[in-house]
Amino acid sequence: MVKENRESIGPQMPSLAQMFSSCSGYVGTDNNNHASTNLDAETLIFENGNLHSGPLEALIQHLVPTSDYFPDRTYTFSFLLSSRLFIRPHELLAQVFKLCVLQQNLNGLDNANGFNIDKSRLGNFGPHLVNLLSEWTEMFPYDFRDEPMMKQLRDITQRVIALYPELRKDITNLSYNLVTKLTNLKSFEENLAKIEAEEQRKLDSHIVSTTDITEMCPNPLALAQQLTHIELERLSMIGPEEFVQAFAKEKFKAEENGNKESVTKSTHNLESYVQWFNRLSYLVASEITSHAKKKMRVKIIEYFIDVAKECINIGNFNSLMAIIAGMNLSQVTRLKKTWAKVNKDKLKILEHQMDPSNNFGSYRSCLKAAMWRSEGAAEDRGKIVIPFFSLFVKDLYFLNEGCSNKQEDGTVNFQKCWQMAKQISDLIAWQQVECPFEKMGSVTNYILTAPIYKEPMLSLASYECEAPETNFDKERFKQLKVQPSPPVSPSSSDQKLDQSYSYTAKAAASLS
Repeated sequence: MVKENRESIGPQMPSLAQMFSSCSGYVGTDNNNHASTNLDAETLIFENGNLHSGPLEALIQHLVPTSDYFPDRTYTFSFLLSSRLFIRPHELLAQVFKLCVLQQNLNGLDNANGFNIDKSRLGNFGPHLVNLLSEWTEMFPYDFRDEPMMKQLRDITQRVIALYPELRKDITNLSYNLVTKLTNLKSFEENLAKIEAEEQRKLDSHIVSTTDITEMCPNPLALAQQLTHIELERLSMIGPEEFVQAFAKEKFKAEENGNKESVTKSTHNLESYVQWFNRLSYLVASEITSHAKKKMRVKIIEYFIDVAKECINIGNFNSLMAIIAGMNLSQVTRLKKTWAKVNKDKLKILEHQMDPSNNFGSYRSCLKAAMWRSEGAAEDRGKIVIPFFSLFVKDLYFLNEGCSNKQEDGTVNFQKCWQMAKQISDLIAWQQVECPFEKMGSVTNYILTAPIYKEPMLSLASYECEAPETNFDKERFKQLKVQPSPPVSPSSSDQKLDQSYSYTAKAAASLS
């Protein structure tokens, strides 16, 4: 199966989701280029025309390009995504290149003797190998934060240039694009650290805000747009492999012999996004309970309802659900006198969205409509789709838990790999969208760094808004008044719940 050379995969990623949606499984063909005589170890198993399973060695073999074979993009993405459950990325890359050398009889190739090899017998092997490396670095650039991985890439590309000097420009572009992605990731992480430091500084200084969100951003639409800025930036930095690496986390922790840094970093962006949802929910609750006057609390609630409605119109379902979650915290829902004054008509559309019946059927229908709109949109404004992330995680969690990684005969369950990749390919398409709204730095800074209440202080503020009625609440109020806690972000170091991906997945599983 011959594939033509193609452009960088980055701008084409949305079509990857379309390729997955166009079929029920990967229809593969044997590249008939086995490197060993052990055919049992290289036999792929097909069911109903789709690749079902196979030994790890056979799946690796199917990834290896030859003179007239190049793996399909859906296969490359699916296998590279889930292979880390069975083999480290740098070990996989080493095996792929070793097979290339064996199959093409390139033993002894180095930077000095590339011209001594008859390239005519290699056909399109060189361009095919560079295309595979390009797809790997574009689809999973964070794999190359690992020094052994980057060292291997440099070694492989130098050998390719020795054999194919005409591919130097393609390899230069590959390297440039990879370095750009890794540099952007580093800048993003540094920016997150600055935001967290500023938030902590305000907490340590016991800085109390002299304004509220309605004064900082009076227009609900404008706030919804600023929330979308934050969402798209953080969503775009999550590597697709982070979901799978989270499943393999415990396995890899044991292999790290106590060094948890690389394991933690491998899912850092995913966990940061979960913490952002948590912060927004508590910001909503803090804004509501920080006002002593009932009239102001009603104003804040109705303001956030309007913001949530604008989020629906934009396609920002994660901020929508975070706002709903904040208003559903017990410290807010107990404010019966406040809620009695809230415009009930404004609540109806949100009640419909948050209905968990039929596995969040209402939300899923709305998401599907947003996806259809996005596919046909000509401008970024219409392409925005930001899913309810906890539910997205829940779906992946159940897929992972509901299907075994291997069949009873020990072969890799590729159908599971393909289904996992299919679901994540939708997210990749949504990550490509640039936020079309003008950024308001003062507003986003307030959202990200304003001190917010943790549980004890949030409960105290709630009781001060409306006096406790039950004996339990009255006793709880007395205890809180004795030793009130300063406001603190629930995403700080003393709040561990939402820093664990496994906890997040299990918690999301209880939503339905």
